[in-house]
Amino acid sequence: MKEKISSKKFLLMTVLLLAAAFSRFIPHPPNFAPIAAMALFSGAYFSDKRIAFLLPIFAMFLSDLFIGLHEGMWFVYIGFALIVGIGFLLQNRIKAKNVLLASLSASVAFFVITNFGVWIMGLYYPTNLAGLAQSYIAAIPFFHNAILGDLVYSGLLFGVYELAKRKVPELIPVEVK
Repeated sequence: MKEKISSKKFLLMTVLLLAAAFSRFIPHPPNFAPIAAMALFSGAYFSDKRIAFLLPIFAMFLSDLFIGLHEGMWFVYIGFALIVGIGFLLQNRIKAKNVLLASLSASVAFFVITNFGVWIMGLYYPTNLAGLAQSYIAAIPFFHNAILGDLVYSGLLFGVYELAKRKVPELIPVEVK
């Protein structure tokens, strides 16, 4: 069965994603960002996989146009897409424990992919195993902010949406044949 998405549900999820993307403009500690949470949320709640990928990527790209584009952004977007996939695993299993585990998994995946990208481009570290190790070691001081940001923003996005579902019955999925 396929879920019929209401216009209210689509609007609320879109507004939440755009608000999260906009929050990147608010002063924050390094790597304390909504990126992984946006991808998780999108994968978890959008039943249409195309929308689940495209809408948060669009919101992210829109904010990147103002923040700045860089040569390593491909790896950011690859990590972002993988995290949407992790969000798919949450569909119909949204509980605090599952969101917590998915958020932590997203943090680790994003860390591994983006720092691998920094290394493979060869701009900062030699492209050998020692350089790869240096790339990951240099990123460790920023990793705790990434984990905290992912947890906070995931809590906000999932929490606000779940609270809204209690107040607005039209947000609850309807199965169609």
